[in-house]
Amino acid sequence: MKLTLRGVVFSALFAAILVLFSFASISLPFTPVPITLQTLAVMLAGGLLGARYGFFSMALVVILTAIGFPLLHGNGGLGIVLGPTGGFIMIWPFSAMLIGMILPRVRVKGFMGYLAAFLVLEIFDSLLLYLAGVPWLMYKVPTYTFAKAMAAACYPFLIGDAIKAAVAVLIIVPVRQVFSPERLTGSSSHSVVQRTDVRM
Repeated sequence: MKLTLRGVVFSALFAAILVLFSFASISLPFTPVPITLQTLAVMLAGGLLGARYGFFSMALVVILTAIGFPLLHGNGGLGIVLGPTGGFIMIWPFSAMLIGMILPRVRVKGFMGYLAAFLVLEIFDSLLLYLAGVPWLMYKVPTYTFAKAMAAACYPFLIGDAIKAAVAVLIIVPVRQVFSPERLTGSSSHSVVQRTDVRM
C-alpha cells in the first residue's frame, strides 16, 4: 500500500485531533465509559481523509497508545487499549475506514442527502462501536449482564452520538466541496472509490 507524504501528514493531524478530543472527557459515576469527543474525531477522519488514511490515522493512535504513549486522556499502555473501554478503541480504525468507503457513495444534496450522510455516520461509527464496545465491556467486567452493559456503555451516549454525527456532517460536507479526500491526501489513482457521486 503506497502512502503519500501529504496523506501521512494529514493522518498525523487527525490522529492529533483524536488525542486532543480525548481530553474533552466527562466521567460518569455508574460506568467506566466516559463521555468524550473521540467519536467525532473518528467520523471526521473517515469522512475527510477517506478509507485508507482514515484507517491509518486512527490506527496510529491505537498502536502508539498500546506501546505506551500517553495519548488517550493522558494515559497509555496496553492496559488502556485492552481495558474495559478497549472494544471502542480497537474498532476506531475500522469505523473510519468504513465511513471513508461508504460516505463518498452518498449523494449529499438536500435534506434527504444530509439525512443519508448522517445515517452513514451513525451506523458505521456509533452503532459499530457499540457492537464492539458493549460485548468487550461484558468480557472485561464479568459481573455485567447484557442489560447492565447496555445501560453503562450504550444508552447514556445515544443522544450525544447523534449530535456529534450531525455536527460531523455539517463539517464534512462544506470541507469536501473544496477539499476531496484525494486532494487532501495527494492520492487519486489508489482511492477506494475513484469516482464519487457526491454532489455537495
